[in-house]
Amino acid sequence: MNKVILMGRLTRDPEVRYTQTNNTLVASFSLAVNRRFANQNGERQADFINIVAWSKTGEFCSKYFKKGQQVGIIGRIQTRNWDDDQGVKHYVTEVVAEEAYFADSKRDAGNAMAGATFEDTFGATAPGENTTSDVDDFDVSSDDDLPF
Repeated sequence: MNKVILMGRLTRDPEVRYTQTNNTLVASFSLAVNRRFANQNGERQADFINIVAWSKTGEFCSKYFKKGQQVGIIGRIQTRNWDDDQGVKHYVTEVVAEEAYFADSKRDAGNAMAGATFEDTFGATAPGENTTSDVDDFDVSSDDDLPF
């Protein structure tokens, strides 16, 4: 199985090209993906991963993704190689995006709801913030009444 899930920030705006044979859109960009742990100096390091998105996914990325934005990408790893004009062999490993998502919070994206509370947004209190005593009165004594 070849499946990759990444979340990171775009290092530049997507670059758009079209194939010569059938004029298919191809968007290319790079994601800075933080490593899970800090190095010995306590600094966080990042890997810079090349992403290629084709057709509709590429169109979406080129239209809505901008440098610095946090995004999620689901795709597959692809390797390829070629010889240049001087006969030097080049190798590339990249992720072919099959799905692309926004991953910035609404606050980071500058949304008008940035100051809204959980209750303002969803019409309820956040989980674990019981503001009414009737929640404590709810008792499940057997699994027979549960719908699952």
